[in-house]
Amino acid sequence: MNNLDFEILFLYIMHESIVSIKLALNNLRSNKGRTILSMLGIVIGVVSVILVLSLGMGMKNYIVGQIESFGTDIIQVEAKVPQVSKNSARNVQGAISGSVTTLKIDDIEAVGKLANVGSWYAANIGQAVASYGSKTKQSMIFAVTSGAFEVDQQIKFAGGVGFTGGEDRSLDQVAVLGSTLKDTLFGDENPVGKNIKIKGVNYRVVGFLQERGATGFFNFDDLMYVPLQTYQKKISGIDYVQSSVFKLKDKNLTDATIAQATDVMRRQHKITDPDKDDFAVNSIAEVTSILDKVFLIVNFLLISLTSISLIVGGVGIMNVMYVSVVERTAEIGLRKAVGAKNSNILKQFLFEAIFVTVLGGISGILIGVIICYIATRLANNAGYLITFGISWLGVLLGVGFSVITGLIFGLYPARKASHLSPMEALRKE
Repeated sequence: MNNLDFEILFLYIMHESIVSIKLALNNLRSNKGRTILSMLGIVIGVVSVILVLSLGMGMKNYIVGQIESFGTDIIQVEAKVPQVSKNSARNVQGAISGSVTTLKIDDIEAVGKLANVGSWYAANIGQAVASYGSKTKQSMIFAVTSGAFEVDQQIKFAGGVGFTGGEDRSLDQVAVLGSTLKDTLFGDENPVGKNIKIKGVNYRVVGFLQERGATGFFNFDDLMYVPLQTYQKKISGIDYVQSSVFKLKDKNLTDATIAQATDVMRRQHKITDPDKDDFAVNSIAEVTSILDKVFLIVNFLLISLTSISLIVGGVGIMNVMYVSVVERTAEIGLRKAVGAKNSNILKQFLFEAIFVTVLGGISGILIGVIICYIATRLANNAGYLITFGISWLGVLLGVGFSVITGLIFGLYPARKASHLSPMEALRKE
């Protein structure tokens, strides 16, 4: 076959394809209502895929950013359920519920003596009602040692000062208020030097903080900080610590410091079998790595669920096209009677399915972009600096799913139409 033959064959194929495309577009235009209904399932599926990835990525970046705002040069020592992975959710539950009570302030002080450790603090979290005069508020208590005001660089005072290590050791009843808690109890009044009541006992306010906002669902502005040992002895009646944070002098030695802290903790607790560790030592890098894995699994599961809507949309397209084949039996018979081949009919109906899914995919992408923009504005207006950017992976998956759906679910009715005989089609009419 010479070049001229190739050119003629190419032009013939192009001509047939263009005719099939024109016929497909004309039919879609003449049945706008049916076309829109066919697209709806695809639109919903594509929007779902884009939103799952975009919103998930936005939330992950926000939470990681908030965690990293504490500094990338810190490590944490937390209570851990023995014989359970330190990344397990059971450890968080165990620490919060108090089922792991072996982490003590002496352990934290021993780790704090490591050469690469600078400042540090130990912490417990609880709840109590704080009151001033006739005003009351259920508040979170963040019980910490005085090093918290040095380690946590996001703590900024609007007035007063933090409590000291001496006040912690002597069990002084003092408190530092978050901005929202201060406004609720005192309004525009300066609270420094005044007493609030916690469990009916006076606590002197020594300072209050600037607005900080929330990390995830944890709002720092609703907190009140009290000395750790005061909280243990006079509020909660416990002697254990839930967690601790250590600021490193050289973050390049993070891994070595984690190993040293692990050795110190095992000596403190007389542990020789690592499987029996009742503590966990983590770095910020490990925490963010865990978050990456969690969001990857969650996104995979959600995409799997949203893909069902694309399949449902594909079934809808197949049903609508099947009805279209039945309605257009005479047209198919007439075209075949004047020389149309099976391949011509197949391409016409297949192009219709592909156009519907591609249009649905494009519409889904546009709607997804608009929703992400609105979600970003609403989050920012609510005080959460979250950006729900468009995930190109989401766009690629959405468009890919829509095209594949069109090909798969459009093929059966297209083949059925192409195999109708002219005599049978015209006789049915």
